[in-house]
Amino acid sequence: MSLLAPFTKKPKLTAAHQHTSQARNSTGGEADSFYNAAYSGYAAVLLDDPIRAEALYSWGFALLHQAKVKEAGQAMQLLEEAISKFTFCLLINPNYLGAAMDMGVAYMDLARLQAVAPGDGLYSLAKSSFDNANRIQKGSASYNAACIDALRGDYDSALQALQYAKERGSLPDVADILGDVDLDCVKQQAWFVDFVASLEKTPAAEAAQADISTESSETAITNEPDAPVNAGQDSSEDAHG
Repeated sequence: MSLLAPFTKKPKLTAAHQHTSQARNSTGGEADSFYNAAYSGYAAVLLDDPIRAEALYSWGFALLHQAKVKEAGQAMQLLEEAISKFTFCLLINPNYLGAAMDMGVAYMDLARLQAVAPGDGLYSLAKSSFDNANRIQKGSASYNAACIDALRGDYDSALQALQYAKERGSLPDVADILGDVDLDCVKQQAWFVDFVASLEKTPAAEAAQADISTESSETAITNEPDAPVNAGQDSSEDAHG
C-alpha cells in the first residue's frame, strides 16, 4: 500500500459512514440502498492492502491446519475462524487464489465434522468457494468441485470437472485420487474406473508416441535426397536470365 493510501481512502471511509447514518434514518428500499452504498465504500477502503491480505490468509491457513489435529468441537471453532480470515482476505484482494481454495476446503472439513448431507448449505458454500477459485485461475479447483459433484450423485458434472482438471494440469497424483474418501461413492463406477485407467496409461502412451515420432523423423532424414551442390548458383543464374 502506498504512503498516500490512507489519505485517499479516508474520504471513502467518511462517505461510507455517512451512508450508514442515512440508512439508519431511512426505511424500506431506500435504507437498503444506503446500506449497500456503505458496504461498497467499506469494501473499497479495504481493497489493495497486500500485507494485510497475506497476513489474513496465512492466519487462516494456520487455523485450518491446526483444526486437523483437534477434537471435533475445537476443530469446528478453528475452522469457523479460518473461514472468517479467508473472507476478510478476499475482501481486501478478491483474486487471492489461496484464500478462495482453502475457504472451500474449510467448509468441506466443517461439513464432514458436522456429518451433514451432501445437499447441505456447507457443501454449497464450499462449491461457491471453489467456483470462485476457478474464476481466479481456470481449473485450479476443478478437482475439488468434482468431489462435491460426486458426493451429490451428479456424475456427469463430476467427470467433466475431473477431465477439465486433467487438461489444466491440476489433478492430484493417481494414488491421492484413489485414496480420497470424498470419491469413495464413485470408485466402483465404470466411468471413474475408465478415467483412472486413462491416467495410469497416459505416461506409457506418451512415451510410445515419442518413440514413434523419433523413428519417423530419423527415417525421413535418412531417406531425404541429397540437395544439388550448386543449387544456390543455379537459382542465381536463373534469376539473372
